[in-house]
Amino acid sequence: MMQVKEVARRFGAIEHAIGQAAQLCGKQQGMPMDLKDCINQLDQQKNAVRQAIDTQDDARIRQAVDQMESLGDRAKRACGTAASVTPEMKSAVLKVHDELSDLKHQLH
Repeated sequence: MMQVKEVARRFGAIEHAIGQAAQLCGKQQGMPMDLKDCINQLDQQKNAVRQAIDTQDDARIRQAVDQMESLGDRAKRACGTAASVTPEMKSAVLKVHDELSDLKHQLH
């Protein structure tokens, strides 16, 4: 398992990417509800991961990251099927997805 400090550092970048996606989500008109819902859930779930990191409980960290990575997959799929998503939004969602996926794989 990665050191908790490294997980915390990597997750900070993920939190930033989620914040960017949430900000773009609020600005874009006509965004698919499924994608909007995924972004909102990711924004809420980041607190669960941060709490798990604070407890330094490896199993809890893995579980919280796994749940977020599933949401990231869902957001990526929603982005791929939607015609009304801007390139900036697609890029933000892909960044969140890729970072979460990479972190998940390093935790397992």
